Amino acid sequence: MNIHEYQGKELFRKYGVATPRGFPAFSVEEAVAAAKKLGGPVWVVKAQIHAGGRGKGGGVKLARSVDEVRSLATKMLGMTLVTHQTGPQGRVVRRLLIEEGADIRKELYAALVVDRVLQRVVLMASSEGGMDIEEVAARTPERIHKVAIDPMKGLEDAQAEDIATKIGVAANLVPQARDLFKSLYKCFDECDCSLVEVNPLIVTGDGRVVALDAKLNFDDNALFRHPDIVAMRDLDEEDPAEVEASKFDLNYIQLDGDIGCLVNGAGLAMATMDTIKLFGGNPANFLDVGGGANSQKVAAAFRILLADDRVKAVLINIFGGIMLCDVLAQGVVDAAREVKLSIPLVVRMEGTNVDKGKQILKDSGIAVIPAADMSDAARRAVEAIR
Repeated sequence: MNIHEYQGKELFRKYGVATPRGFPAFSVEEAVAAAKKLGGPVWVVKAQIHAGGRGKGGGVKLARSVDEVRSLATKMLGMTLVTHQTGPQGRVVRRLLIEEGADIRKELYAALVVDRVLQRVVLMASSEGGMDIEEVAARTPERIHKVAIDPMKGLEDAQAEDIATKIGVAANLVPQARDLFKSLYKCFDECDCSLVEVNPLIVTGDGRVVALDAKLNFDDNALFRHPDIVAMRDLDEEDPAEVEASKFDLNYIQLDGDIGCLVNGAGLAMATMDTIKLFGGNPANFLDVGGGANSQKVAAAFRILLADDRVKAVLINIFGGIMLCDVLAQGVVDAAREVKLSIPLVVRMEGTNVDKGKQILKDSGIAVIPAADMSDAARRAVEAIR
């Protein structure tokens, strides 16, 4: 789960991380009111979407008058913002952050991520913060400094001070940077984050170390512990099909192909998509219904697949262990009748109650293309479209 920048900064402030003052705005009038409340000669108008690269895409602008705030807010609200992370379709801007201007003397970068090889949270930072951080990582990776954090000890003072020194923080500001890094780690740990990123982390003209941006991602499996964070979820920023899938506890990610996949088990789902590609096709989604799915859950998954107009065929690949093949078959039959299935349906089933499952499909009157194994299923799905 992701949240917006203004929400991330609200969390940061709870943990003592310095941020600029700012207010969210959902309308032009709210944006103007926020600027007046903040006061000052300069404001920053920031589009709030769940994607990076907003600055390069035109979603971050300076305003030097309240009238200019009004003008920028009018242009941004409702615009489709395209960045390197949104894809060509872009994202519609429905929220803004109106923030006080900052006297930026130096731009840095800081982030906390999970290193799955080390099995530790890692603090990484660079002296090269700003919009081109991806190029820094690609061309000069030696400028990015990292430290693995012992979960029993947390981020230690010496580690935080060493990172601050390596990225060029002045000696008199190192204690301030150290405390900020430790606060970021505490936020990461206590909020069950999978990512905390500040780009840029700035040093101001009056000698403050400030988080000018905030990007936070959370571990979905831990959200039951954080109802306050769940309340920040913006469904407008998520794919409607993925939102619908989450209601049924389905693991669904929409892709850009034309063969819908319904599989039980994440590994089998990945292998199914690979096999489709091997035979020259393109999967339309990743969809894992899980091992303990019932017929209602399977029917919901099937409806979600068929709601995608790009899907020209459906491939069902089930290995019945915990999940019973006859349960899956009944769910597919129920959904197919409900939506009046009119595209090719390829089914490969093996495992518990497979004969019962095949009989249910046979007796349903639905045109099913049976497959002997996974390769045969992928080949038949690709051929059905062609």
